[in-house]
Amino acid sequence: MALRSGTKLGPYEIQSPLGAGGMGEVYRARDTRLDRTVAIKILSRELSDDPIHKQRFEREARTISSLNHPHICTLHDIGSHNGTDFLVMEYIEGESLANRLEKGPLPVDQVLKIGRETAEALDKAHRNGIIHRDIKPGNIMLTKSGAKLLDFGLARSTKSSNTLATLTATLPQQSPVTEQGAIIGTFQYMSPEQVEGKELDSRSDIFSLGAVLYEMLTGQRAFPGKSQLSVASAILEKDPAPISSLKPLTPPPLEHVIRRCLAKDPEDRWQNAKDVANELKWVSESGSQAGILPPDPAGNRTRHLLPWIISGTLALLLVAAFIWWHNSKPQQETLYFFAPFPFPANDVAIAPNGHSIAVVSRLESTRKNVLWIYELGSQDAGALAGTEGASFPFWSADGHSLGFFADGKLKKLEVSGGPVQILCDAPSGRGGTWNKDGVILFTPSGQQQVGLFQISASGGTPTQITIPDQSNAETTHRWPMFLPDGKHFLYMASNISGPRDHDAIYVGSLGTSEKRFVVKAVANAVFVPSGYLLFYRDKTLFAQRFDIKNLEFAGTPTAILNDVQYSARIAKAVFAASHDGALIAQSSNAVSISKLVWFDRKGNDIGMVGKPDVYSNVFLSPNGNSVAVDKTDSGSQNTDIWTYELQHDSGKRLTFDPAIDAVPVWSPDGTKFVFSSNRGRNFDLYLKNADGGQQEKPIVQGGADKSPDDWSKDGRFILYTRGADFWYLSLPDLKSTLFLKAPSVLKNGQFSPDGKWVAYASNESGTWEIYVTSFPELRGKWQISSGGGEQPRWRSDGKELFYLSSDAKIMAVPVTTGTNFDASAPLALFQANPREIVATSEQMFYDVSKDGQRFLINTQIPQAETHPMSIVLNWSAKLTN
Repeated sequence: MALRSGTKLGPYEIQSPLGAGGMGEVYRARDTRLDRTVAIKILSRELSDDPIHKQRFEREARTISSLNHPHICTLHDIGSHNGTDFLVMEYIEGESLANRLEKGPLPVDQVLKIGRETAEALDKAHRNGIIHRDIKPGNIMLTKSGAKLLDFGLARSTKSSNTLATLTATLPQQSPVTEQGAIIGTFQYMSPEQVEGKELDSRSDIFSLGAVLYEMLTGQRAFPGKSQLSVASAILEKDPAPISSLKPLTPPPLEHVIRRCLAKDPEDRWQNAKDVANELKWVSESGSQAGILPPDPAGNRTRHLLPWIISGTLALLLVAAFIWWHNSKPQQETLYFFAPFPFPANDVAIAPNGHSIAVVSRLESTRKNVLWIYELGSQDAGALAGTEGASFPFWSADGHSLGFFADGKLKKLEVSGGPVQILCDAPSGRGGTWNKDGVILFTPSGQQQVGLFQISASGGTPTQITIPDQSNAETTHRWPMFLPDGKHFLYMASNISGPRDHDAIYVGSLGTSEKRFVVKAVANAVFVPSGYLLFYRDKTLFAQRFDIKNLEFAGTPTAILNDVQYSARIAKAVFAASHDGALIAQSSNAVSISKLVWFDRKGNDIGMVGKPDVYSNVFLSPNGNSVAVDKTDSGSQNTDIWTYELQHDSGKRLTFDPAIDAVPVWSPDGTKFVFSSNRGRNFDLYLKNADGGQQEKPIVQGGADKSPDDWSKDGRFILYTRGADFWYLSLPDLKSTLFLKAPSVLKNGQFSPDGKWVAYASNESGTWEIYVTSFPELRGKWQISSGGGEQPRWRSDGKELFYLSSDAKIMAVPVTTGTNFDASAPLALFQANPREIVATSEQMFYDVSKDGQRFLINTQIPQAETHPMSIVLNWSAKLTN
């Protein structure tokens, strides 16, 4: 029976459950004598009556108590209270490696660190005559002080015999007791001898550690299978897929360490954990993670290190390697590095000088994306002031200035200093390019049927120069890039809202209607003056020689990287190349993972809904019992509507179309919701039963893209954004009416509870601010925020309005509604950390309980340590034509 909060076990007071296993439960508790938090593991009453289990429980206590090591969980005490046996252990704050792996693979430096610390812990156990026998991600905790090895419940002394019988087809998946015929451990990480029930020694743990290292590095299990027998067969007979085929940038010495751990014959493995720890330490300290040669195209794997070994940090390695490369320009070797950068990159652009790199990445102090300038080979990067909310940067031809998109505008600034200048409206820009004559080509919006526009770098009125060809299934032109002559330009034509069979790169020309097909591709392309075109297709970055005079390919494409971040939603791959052979790309596992967290008005974390995932918009149901979100599958990049029951924490998928289904707004009675989907040529509005029992149906189609904002509490109106303007749909006749013509761009419209007012965000001042106007007639406008604001939400009684400030604080504004409207000064409640999505308009990343006391926020999970940017120097040396 589970213990309640407040239960006393001697001097220990139970606080909350932490988990459960085959032997019993684990609880967080307080040691009342020393006033410290501890973890208590109890043996269930049923198992306490079994002498075999009780013996094993006592053995765990003796085992742990003999191990004093910084990377092994510390045992504080052992006791018994009213027939309940328990262990008192160190309380460890952090997350398990298993939970971390749910977010994707780890970068090389983290694999080396965690692997080394775990190996050192195993070495301590093995030297004390103890085999763990259950090394797996769930038994490794990641803390601020390093990895901690947990749960010696299956451990045994090497001095005792081990006569386990062979696995049978009827064996339960997890048998908690060492009995005749039982296999102890977790199947996916067992050694071959463990599966066969043979006598074990410490080398069995080394095999299991190798399986964990493999999974940390690749994000895949070394021995996958749909059943115990298929897993067992793989462990006994098959070798895992080569790591280099899954992660091409993996240092060969590290792959060698893991492969030797996973040798089928114990005699062929590392013979002790100390050897493994030493090898991982050597790989880390020698700089092998940066200064090694990749596999060459002919299949010969280069094993030696660079001619120099530089001690110190990865940053110093990068500095030295860059200087060497820049000065000597080796023509026969391709060099791979990781850039020491604080957060994953949402986009990158390399200046004409070949070493200044503009990176769109998160600034912790504002919780928003900004532009950083990173000098290739340096130890750090600097953020550019005034670039909050930036996306998709591009350099001027002279390399002195940057163009970018933010706040629904196309902007520019001089990198050396000076104010940010607004050039024109660009509600959700999709790329730009800047030639030597001061001409900028750009795509102002992700809306359908939007082509490329031209504007002077000094500002003015944009002119459209390309129109998507609907007969060729084109809905958008985006990601332009000028070719060296400054007249011709590359761009991508895509059917962003449907089948992508016709997506391709074309060449256009200023002042003409010229349009020449170049290559099929599902993302942006880059031309480098050395004569190659880089393009993304089939999850791989290719390079092929391109004749710029005749605008046609020569030779065959060569795969350069297959680990590049790609967003199908906007058809963008995160990579850039310089004129002289440098390539920078963001790792493909840099998915923006977030979690749905409840906070009170003081910013205290009071609970989570569901599990961490790729969530976007958040809408609480009118009765407060459910939440609707749009969630993106990190593999397929398909976005669908999900609902979660808050009482049961269970998720339910409600849309299944391969299109993007997003922004689920509830009807006031909670039986339906309206959402946006690009199932046709545009994002249109669809209606869906909240129980999922009826096929969704379109209710507003045609024209500019549409996104729902709110549904009035009386059920009569649906407010939605159409292009940059606000419209409303009258029910039940489904008549659409223009409500508010945008002075620039509008978003986040929200009805007041009495339906007489609409709060919204507008960038008419140059930054996003919150305004309120009357509905349905426009009788005035009130600015609510000062210094920036987005995503307004009303309290259910209409007496308070909330919004998100420019630095991501939850703000509260007392308001008076009725015949007239009045608002007091905004008050900051607490600092939030909402998920940041680049260049989208449908952002409602939090919602408020009816009483205004709790906030459910789609909260960003820090990923700084998990997704390094890859730098490839002299990448063209890999090409054979």
